Amino acid sequence: MKRIAVIGAVLENPQISQQLFNETVAQYKGIVKGRQGIPFDEEDIAVISLTLKGELDDINALTGKLGNLPHVTVKTAVSNVLKNEKEGAL
Repeated sequence: MKRIAVIGAVLENPQISQQLFNETVAQYKGIVKGRQGIPFDEEDIAVISLTLKGELDDINALTGKLGNLPHVTVKTAVSNVLKNEKEGAL
């Protein structure tokens, strides 16, 4: 069952971590519906939010891979089962 999710990521030293982060996100481009990035150059930090729609296993897999990258911290919020998905299952 599909879910809507938001991944918030903080990249410390983005010049080191950003390429791997982008490559990892690209592997899941089918579930990524939106992306916003804000650089904080003085602090040497970038903040990225990803909006996703996909299966919970895919959302969790992406979250896990991003969380294992060096200098990357992630948090994820996931919706309950989508209303139209519940109705279709009946």
